[in-house]
Amino acid sequence: MDNILEVKNLKVHYPLKNKETLKAVDDISFTLKAGETLGIVGESGCGKSSLGRAIVQLVKATDGQVIYNNQDITKLDSHKIRELRKDIQIIFQDPLASLDPRMTVGQIIAEPLKNFYPELTKKEIRSQVEKIMQEVGLIPEHINRYPHEFSGGQCQRIGIARVLVLKPKIIVCDEPVSALDVSIQAQIINLLISLQKKFGLALIFIAHDLSVVRHISDRIMVMYLGKAAELGDSNKLYQEPLHPYSKALLAAVPIPDPRLERAKNVQPLRGEMPSPVNPPSGCRFRTRCPYVFDRCKVEVPLLTPSNVQPRRVEQVVACHLYNPASESLVQNSEV
Repeated sequence: MDNILEVKNLKVHYPLKNKETLKAVDDISFTLKAGETLGIVGESGCGKSSLGRAIVQLVKATDGQVIYNNQDITKLDSHKIRELRKDIQIIFQDPLASLDPRMTVGQIIAEPLKNFYPELTKKEIRSQVEKIMQEVGLIPEHINRYPHEFSGGQCQRIGIARVLVLKPKIIVCDEPVSALDVSIQAQIINLLISLQKKFGLALIFIAHDLSVVRHISDRIMVMYLGKAAELGDSNKLYQEPLHPYSKALLAAVPIPDPRLERAKNVQPLRGEMPSPVNPPSGCRFRTRCPYVFDRCKVEVPLLTPSNVQPRRVEQVVACHLYNPASESLVQNSEV
């Protein structure tokens, strides 16, 4: 299957008033296939949302490429970026805040159609709006209600309908369930899976919780402080994570059984995430890593296939523990 999107060495840096630079995204690369879901996880402040917004061109990339339809969309002018919106859309984190409270649900969902297809009649627009409302589980008879009259989960369905009405090829989901109750989270994720299968969508699903992305993702990329720590098949990453940071995130996922949860011997990550303005030298995770050694302090680990476990070449990791120079250390550790 061909790649529908290719991100190459993408960087998003924000200049600060004191002449320092916040490196929100620092050299990220990945591909996305049609109909695939790539989950992106990491702690708050790791650069997930900046990456997603740079892909849809809501923020300008400092460097690197985002290739869609054989063209680098980071180089497009404002007119061509506007046309791109039909194919690449984004669902925001706060469902209610992303909706205009002065507009009815019908007006909110119809707005993209009016902007991109002005030739449509009012009757045609209403027909498409009612149809997409049914697709996302909303009642068409509520077309004249306002956002405040709906629950958080229903507001997120409205946001999904607004995006889906243009029939995009790619949707970036920027923590779309983090503001919802757990039971509602499952409903929204199941809805996205259903819509993906029906319309052949490619999804980039951003979250800070590994347990949330597991159900929906084909592959997962773990981010830490603007860089990719690990990227690979979802099931393999859950069964046997390679990077110490991935291990820590997975160990922190709660177990539904209270007895098993109490019996877990989980060592929480030590310290706080360093500032992206002044990240550590070498490996950015070294200040919190239980396996740090001298090489970590001076050499930036590259995202490469594990040489220690060659059968897992489809899973790449940025960690010196898995390089040949440190193979003996891996054998003596409990990684």
